[in-house]
Amino acid sequence: MLIADDKMPPDLLYVGGEWRPGRGAEITSIFPADRSLNRVLHGASREDVLEAIDRAEAAQRDPTWRSLKAHERATCLYRIAQGIADNADRIAHIQSRDTGKTLKETKALALSAAGTFRYFAAVLETAEDAMTPARGDYLSISAHEPIGVVAAITPWNSPIASDAQKVAPALAAGNAVLLKPASWSPLVSLELARIVEASGLPKGLLSVLPGSGGVVGDLLVGHPAVGKVSFTGGTEVGRGIARKAADKMMPVSLELGGKSATIVFADADLDVAIAGVLFGIFSSSGQSCIAGSRLLVERAIYDRFVARLVAATGRLVVGHPFDPATQVAPLIHDDHRDSVADYVRIGLEEGATVLTGGAAPRGDVYDQGIYYAPTILAGVSNAARICREEIFGPVLVVMPFDDEAEAIAVANDNDFGLACGIWTRDLLRARRVGGAVKAGTVWVNTYKQFSIATPFGGVKDSGLGREKGRDGLRAYMSQKSWYFDTSERPHPWAASVLGGGA
Repeated sequence: MLIADDKMPPDLLYVGGEWRPGRGAEITSIFPADRSLNRVLHGASREDVLEAIDRAEAAQRDPTWRSLKAHERATCLYRIAQGIADNADRIAHIQSRDTGKTLKETKALALSAAGTFRYFAAVLETAEDAMTPARGDYLSISAHEPIGVVAAITPWNSPIASDAQKVAPALAAGNAVLLKPASWSPLVSLELARIVEASGLPKGLLSVLPGSGGVVGDLLVGHPAVGKVSFTGGTEVGRGIARKAADKMMPVSLELGGKSATIVFADADLDVAIAGVLFGIFSSSGQSCIAGSRLLVERAIYDRFVARLVAATGRLVVGHPFDPATQVAPLIHDDHRDSVADYVRIGLEEGATVLTGGAAPRGDVYDQGIYYAPTILAGVSNAARICREEIFGPVLVVMPFDDEAEAIAVANDNDFGLACGIWTRDLLRARRVGGAVKAGTVWVNTYKQFSIATPFGGVKDSGLGREKGRDGLRAYMSQKSWYFDTSERPHPWAASVLGGGA
């Protein structure tokens, strides 16, 4: 089933609360299942971005939004949440057309985005500032206020969910938001703008500015009016943003790459572990920053476990994203599939053996689209490039280990530190190993489970800061301390020089 052209967002950008043609370079969105055209969109130009920033500053200074009581701002966020939920099927179709993800996944992402707006509306309504313990004759308060104008730069792999994780808390905090979606998947972010506009959010508080990183991204990061950047994407781009932010003394949130290890111990429930490993690496066609792309299996069960895993991988359904039976959908772009294939080639040059997959599937349906078979490689050490660099595709590397110490050492022997999966019936062992692995999230006997109420982020080259959770609201606010004197007396330091008189 193809989405009708009249249901695709038009060739318009949302600039400062107004829909208008972009003045930047063309962006072409294709359907990865058959390479058919979704939309040719004109992206944002430098002039579009500067106008959006000016309007954001004006809207954020206007007390209409930032001075609203918390429950009043929350009411608008609740309306956005309901609008997303009401349009979940439409959003799912647009995102599947734009990214190639299955409709089942994109529907879940849309509902997740609705839940994110709903959650931060509730957090906003219940957030409390603190009256701090006084150490003198004064009343002291720790309060929070909006940063002002913030930029949100989101990736192409899960746009609606990533958009919500930044836009919802930033708006809740009272800011204006400049959203830059990735050029490979801009359409669903523009659909979000339509829903936000219908909620009654004051004009200027949200702009959606697809375009190149060199034009839109650099301008947002470097502009003096932008008080914070929240970025999800590649590590090297994140480093560049951090350097520019340092020059401005500007806070950033960076959710970057991963090369996450999953560790299977001999006492694990093998059915549970195999299902979890498959989901961790091959769902979303491996296009996930937290994909469990390095699998460490205890040597005592290595041969048996890997044999079952390979057999199960061969039974995964690779197919059209609109087919309800599909488990592994196409990759987003030919260039990206070429990159994944190059990594497999590199692995073979390093001595890896292909246990399954290792190429694009063939046939009429597959030849029309951008597919790559779920792939398992073995026979290399953790020093291989395929074990150290993020492939961002359906490629798993399997390695044996002998004991806890080795598993921990191999898991930590990587520049990234985003996530880890542990499979064992011994929960004390899981606690020991998970505590020793340097990662922002540890899953035990499960993988890729998320809650908007639980903070998410990485360590090492996987990023700085956290999203989600109650503190996700404060990440878009500036803390201010207040002191109110209660003594009604002149300060003793100067009392002796005041003299008398009226």
